[in-house]
Amino acid sequence: MEYINKIIEGDSLKILPKIPDKIIQACITSPPYWGLRDYGTATWEGGNPDCKHIDEVALAERLRQKKSMIRVGERCDGSTRTRVHDETIGKGIQHKERCDKCGATRKDSQLGLEKTPEEYVEKMVAVFREVRRVLKDDGTLWLNLGDSYAGGGFCGSDKALSGKQGTNRGSSNMVGKALAHNLKPKDLVGIPWRVAFALQSDGWYLRQDVIWSKPNPMPESVTDRCTKAHEYLFLLSKSQKYFYNAEVIKEDSTKHPADWNGDGTQKRKSHIRGEFKGKNTEAGKEAFRKISDKRNRRSVWTIPTQPFPEAHFAVMPEKLVEPCVLAGSREGDIVLDPFCGAGTVPYVAKEFQRQYIGIELNNEYIKIAEKRLAQKTLDLTNQFD
Repeated sequence: MEYINKIIEGDSLKILPKIPDKIIQACITSPPYWGLRDYGTATWEGGNPDCKHIDEVALAERLRQKKSMIRVGERCDGSTRTRVHDETIGKGIQHKERCDKCGATRKDSQLGLEKTPEEYVEKMVAVFREVRRVLKDDGTLWLNLGDSYAGGGFCGSDKALSGKQGTNRGSSNMVGKALAHNLKPKDLVGIPWRVAFALQSDGWYLRQDVIWSKPNPMPESVTDRCTKAHEYLFLLSKSQKYFYNAEVIKEDSTKHPADWNGDGTQKRKSHIRGEFKGKNTEAGKEAFRKISDKRNRRSVWTIPTQPFPEAHFAVMPEKLVEPCVLAGSREGDIVLDPFCGAGTVPYVAKEFQRQYIGIELNNEYIKIAEKRLAQKTLDLTNQFD
């Protein structure tokens, strides 16, 4: 098939309908978060072709915030750098829909710039309805989403969205973003759960909310709440029964000293049944120790954010993608990412001998992804013997 093991440039809502039904085993993705970033995919029609369509007020606000962050030594982009070059500060600060300077009209297919959360959720449901169609009946969706706060004060308006919370792909302040009718300044928007519940209503099985705990979160200068140090990773399935390999992602047991004897036997009542009833024998003790070394993976995953030198945003960490690939697919299966970014999902899929299909709107990100993928070898010689 022409799309397998490739990253396709284009809008997911236009590319996904071209993919045949039921060929994907797992979809693992992190869509653009609502109101946090402009990925620079817009084109302009009419107006002055020499105009840069820059919103000067928004640019001044971005400069003020970046300079403030540099003064206190915070990392402005989630990476190891502590300075932001002037040429990157204005990236994405463009007039929305229409340029006030020259009258040009902005055309853009990217998600995340919708006027309200409701519009964003509606588009997300449409995308993942197509994803559900291309998934096999026992397929799964692993969906990473971050949140944002309704803010106030930008450009003299109390109807703006604060994008200060760092995300896995970076963030920026999107000024002039209209609030939903029930959102007040400083409200947590709740985008991840809005999307999760909407997908559930659309037919998905909402199976798990995994907490991605970040030991190195983006610093925040807030004093009336905690610094945000987590995001959500939702596990959704197409059917009630689905493929999920729990064994391959088991984690090391954490044995509390008060619960265990020095020889590896448990002080409290054992929940091990059958052949391990005789655990006080030497053979039983050894068997019990082996089974207690690993446990079913818990729903909080502590994974640092991962700087990536070739992109101005922080990419999805490979360690976040690995358990999704391993638990959600077998060798030779096809893994899909409809918002491919810098190609972390295809990169990890290829590393574990899965096939992949990526979709990405931004050609610059595709170049980064293809360069990464060239470093990995996909060997499926014996998969279909």
